[in-house]
Amino acid sequence: MVKKQLIIFDMDGTLIDSGDVITNTINFVRTNIGLEKLDKTEMLLTLNNPDVNASEFFYGTSAFTDEQTVLFTEYYDKNCINDIILYDGIKPMLESLSEHFTLTVATNASVDFANKMCEHLDIDKYFDMVVGASCVENPKPHPDMLLKILNHLNISKDKAILIGDSLKDKKAANSAQMDSILVNWGFSNHCDSIAVSNSQELTKRILKFA
Repeated sequence: MVKKQLIIFDMDGTLIDSGDVITNTINFVRTNIGLEKLDKTEMLLTLNNPDVNASEFFYGTSAFTDEQTVLFTEYYDKNCINDIILYDGIKPMLESLSEHFTLTVATNASVDFANKMCEHLDIDKYFDMVVGASCVENPKPHPDMLLKILNHLNISKDKAILIGDSLKDKKAANSAQMDSILVNWGFSNHCDSIAVSNSQELTKRILKFA
């Protein structure tokens, strides 16, 4: 087993339960462009599906329009620290892992929102680097964020591992030729996989790479 130096965490659905604010924001946009609200569970599962065009599914357009982007950004900026919590055991896990690894975040959220949310929940101190979709050309499942972190920290891909809750995370890690671990408490349901079921189990599995 190759020892690891770097742990890259997805944020939403992995560290932070932000399902309410994400789905409330999408429904805010929908109601403002004349569409009915969608079910929270359906939205979250679709959001993590790399084979679905999100703008088409959520708003009926082939790409996100300027109006949709402005509505989403303004609402999310005002509400992104409301109704968010850490999943069980996340802070003790980060405290333990920070003693052995460099910890970072790669999220499809804007980096400004990511920093705001991590600061609000008092976990920003654990991360050497936070990279959001606004920092790269392509979000996950593309590997751009992961490669940016590796290059900035000058760490080889075989010394890093990505932790996430979705197939977008797994595909990004595969594209970067990096190991990954999926968790099963987020926005996806990996009932047929070997996804980790709780933070204590995840901590033990990661520490094996120390």
